Amino acid sequence: MIESTVRALRDGGLDPERVRHVVVDALAEDLGPDFLDVTSVATVPDEQQDTADLVAREDGVVAGLPVAAAVFELVGEVTGAGRTVAVSLVAHDGQRVARGDVLATVTGPTRLLLTAERTALNLLSRMSGVATHTRAWADALAGTKAMVLDTRKTTPGLRALEKYAVRAGGGTNKRMGLHDVAMVKDNHKLAAGGIAPAFRRVREAFPEVPVQVEVDTLAEAVEAVEAGADFLLLDNMTPAQLRAVVDAVGDRAELEATGGLTLPVAAEYGATGVDFLSVGALTHSSPILDIALDLRDK
Repeated sequence: MIESTVRALRDGGLDPERVRHVVVDALAEDLGPDFLDVTSVATVPDEQQDTADLVAREDGVVAGLPVAAAVFELVGEVTGAGRTVAVSLVAHDGQRVARGDVLATVTGPTRLLLTAERTALNLLSRMSGVATHTRAWADALAGTKAMVLDTRKTTPGLRALEKYAVRAGGGTNKRMGLHDVAMVKDNHKLAAGGIAPAFRRVREAFPEVPVQVEVDTLAEAVEAVEAGADFLLLDNMTPAQLRAVVDAVGDRAELEATGGLTLPVAAEYGATGVDFLSVGALTHSSPILDIALDLRDK
């Protein structure tokens, strides 16, 4: 990858080496054990050069352009071609785009352009779909203090990319995994014998790790706050129940509504006074944004 791509990935909070790993694995999955695109090798002369555009086929929010650039910049290395593809980004991540907009231009050996095409589009379309879906939630919550959060319901191996796409779409990341934030859920409460002992054990074992507690009722919310919790997950509560918790807890804890939320009711739930709405569908159910690679006519 060239330095500008590495810098763009870092600026977006992505680890360039992790992105390299994802890209190389994705290319290898497509190319097989011999790292070969049999159709392009058979139909395109080795010396042929072309320019192609990455074009939006529908309206949405783009995310993952530096990741797509990494695919084109690494394909020559992965295939052993010893040649490179030049990438020029036209749009930027987080930008609203319209059908027909050119997002990026790639120039280089035609075989490499076509070999990288599907891997680049798979990642870019997936990430842009997540960003587009997230933007719809962020727009629905406009005018409330609530922000939309993602969850751990991500595609294995793509969590960092999908959570980046959530940020590009105007959402907020919750936790990256089981290591950086402790979340006391129903099964933990049962195993530990209640909210207070579960919270206490986490705090004693990992005093520097943020702790969140899932509650199902107003009484549990009050119990959790009195035990010391300063972040509550309010699971499957109605708007009326959420408002009751907001009134009872006040500023003693950040509050997150979770469970069964849908876009048509986002504004209603956001208006209850909670700080966050967590939506697993941002990453587990977002449709892709249709993006294509079009070779320019000579």
